[in-house]
Amino acid sequence: MIEQRLSEQRGLGDHGWLHSRHTFSFANYWDPKQVGFSDLLVINDDQVAPGRGFGAHPHSNMEIISYVLEGALEHKDSMGTGSVIVPGDVQLMSAGSGVTHSEFNHSGEENVHFLQIWIVPSENGTPPGYQQVSVAEAEKRGKFRLIVSPSGTDGSLTVRQDMKIYAGFFDGAEQATFALDADRYAYIHVARGSIKVNGVEFRTGDGARVRNEDSITFTDGDQAEVLLFDLRPVEVNHPSR
Repeated sequence: MIEQRLSEQRGLGDHGWLHSRHTFSFANYWDPKQVGFSDLLVINDDQVAPGRGFGAHPHSNMEIISYVLEGALEHKDSMGTGSVIVPGDVQLMSAGSGVTHSEFNHSGEENVHFLQIWIVPSENGTPPGYQQVSVAEAEKRGKFRLIVSPSGTDGSLTVRQDMKIYAGFFDGAEQATFALDADRYAYIHVARGSIKVNGVEFRTGDGARVRNEDSITFTDGDQAEVLLFDLRPVEVNHPSR
C-alpha cells in the first residue's frame, strides 16, 4: 500500500524570513493523523531569507539531519563544530544527552532551501556528535545512493536507529526499483521535480507512507530529486516536539 500525501496537504509555517512546509506535526501545526511515521518524526521543507536563521537553541535525544537543496547553510554548535553545507552535503547532528546549535543562511543575497529531518534514536542519553558528508550528483544519478545508515555503510552517515535514507536523481528514461523487505516500511519524499512511483504521479513536496510492498519502482522523472526512507515496521505516535 502506497498512501500518498500531496504537497499542499502539509502544514505551513510562514514567519516572513522563514517559509516552512511540515510533512508531520511540528510547532504550531498539529494533525493527530500526521505525527511521524515509524522513527521518522519530522520533515520540514525550509526556505530561509538571506542572512537570517535559527538562533542558538537546545535539543536532546534526537538525530537531526540537514539536506541542502539550494544555497548554503551555516551550522554552529556547543560541541565546537562550525561548518557551511551546500547542495550535495548531508549533515547529521546526534543531540544525545544535550547540545545547543544554530543554523543560518550563509548568504546575504540568496535564500537557502533545505530539508530538516528528525529521527527518534533507539537510545537516549548518548554522547552528542556531529557528522557531515558530501555526495556528488553523479553518485545519485538514476539510482538511490545510501546517505544515512545505522552502520555507516558505503560512506554514509551513522544514525542511532534501525533505519536508512537513500537519495536519488531521476530524469527522462532514468529509473530504479527499490526492493523492500517484507518486514519493513518506507517513506518517500519528492524534494524537487516530478516522478512516477509504481505508476502514480508525484510532484515537488509530495510524499507517501509505504506498507506491505515488496518493491517500489521510480520512472518518468522530470528533474526529480527523491529521498527514500527504509524504516522499522512500527506504528508509533511520538509526542509533538
